[in-house]
Amino acid sequence: MLRSWGRAGRFIAVAVTATATVAACAQTVGGTAQRADSGVPDPDRSYGYVDDRCGLLDDSTVQSTLGADNVTRPYSGAVCQYILSRRSGAAATTIDVTFSWFDTGSLERERDLVTARGAVVTDIVVERHDAFAARRDTTGAACSATAAAGTGVLSWWVQYRGQTTGDPCVDAEKLLSATLRSDM
Repeated sequence: MLRSWGRAGRFIAVAVTATATVAACAQTVGGTAQRADSGVPDPDRSYGYVDDRCGLLDDSTVQSTLGADNVTRPYSGAVCQYILSRRSGAAATTIDVTFSWFDTGSLERERDLVTARGAVVTDIVVERHDAFAARRDTTGAACSATAAAGTGVLSWWVQYRGQTTGDPCVDAEKLLSATLRSDM
């Protein structure tokens, strides 16, 4: 009888402990869920022109990311400029692309500048980074995708030369995503 009471006593002790643990851990917390702010993966990272790459991407990566047939980089330095061509059937599209990284810039400053120039700004998240797309069609369908990175901001600008249709924001976001993925 004592032996069975010992087992029953242990069972009761375990049951009471489990109930107390569940009761202590089960509580309702008020508020609204927020996305975790991961910050910048490497605040000392340089996104400038290094090792013949712009924004950590080499020319062939820019070309394949945009599905282009040809790529030329006529200028590299403070900014990198590309001219790409992409065939769709018998028609070819010329795509102008510019990468820039401002090592002491801010996302708010860049947003204020594109807004002042008449761009339509859309907030986006790219690779867990707060960013924005800025669409402005003045000499062709054009869009930039900009995010905070390192100590500043980086931006990819894409324009479909001479075209008023299409969505260059998709291509700008692809390049921005490729740059931020290469940082992880």
